[in-house]
Amino acid sequence: MAGESHQSDQIIGAARRVLVDQRAGGRRRSIGQGAAQIRAGHYWRKFRNIAVAGAVIWLGLAIVGTVIDGIGFGGIVTGVVASAAALFLLGKYPRFKMPTRADLDPSDTDVRALVGRTELWLETQRRALPPPAVQLVDHIGLQLDGLAVQLADVDQDHPKAAEVRKLVGEHLPGVIDGYRKIPENLRYEDRAGTNPNQQFIGGLKTISDEIDSITRQLAMGAIDNLAITTRYLDYKYGDAIDEAEGTT
Repeated sequence: MAGESHQSDQIIGAARRVLVDQRAGGRRRSIGQGAAQIRAGHYWRKFRNIAVAGAVIWLGLAIVGTVIDGIGFGGIVTGVVASAAALFLLGKYPRFKMPTRADLDPSDTDVRALVGRTELWLETQRRALPPPAVQLVDHIGLQLDGLAVQLADVDQDHPKAAEVRKLVGEHLPGVIDGYRKIPENLRYEDRAGTNPNQQFIGGLKTISDEIDSITRQLAMGAIDNLAITTRYLDYKYGDAIDEAEGTT
């Protein structure tokens, strides 16, 4: 029984190392915490499935061994092979699916989930964008993190939630899609004093400004509450502190 338990621990440890290696080697850099959390959740579920499968395999063999008075070398080999197969299959499948344009549905009821998927989708677009746009996209990813924090306490039917769905599920991906459809040689061709590349950068800046504006509006209640609480504490305890200091 001790040997079987040790074998099970080895399998689980190997599963953990495989998942760590897989996560380190095959991922794009996350542009925001929302994207990172979605990805981390996927790999955690994989690890959990591997651990459960390994535990079930060795527990089953232990039960069989108890019934038939030992599983012998053949049983241990069977457990190792079954564990290795589970490790391979559950470590490889299901694969992490990056969101496509179709997955960014403005009608999604969970606005925070939509924000996270948009961050992931933005990661897939970075390589096709010019350096200034990549910097803006990375900045937008950070802004979306701040926006997601504010959305945690916002009702899904709140008007601002509807604005966010439209902004991150339609306008932002629409601007990027529109830019990518323009041939490379035409992106810098001036027309009426501007060109598609400049218009694209301007569009991203406008979206960035709007995300910042919505975040500030949603945070205003918390800012006001903090100011009120601070004034109350100063009123209630400030004089007492001053009096105590005056008597010393």
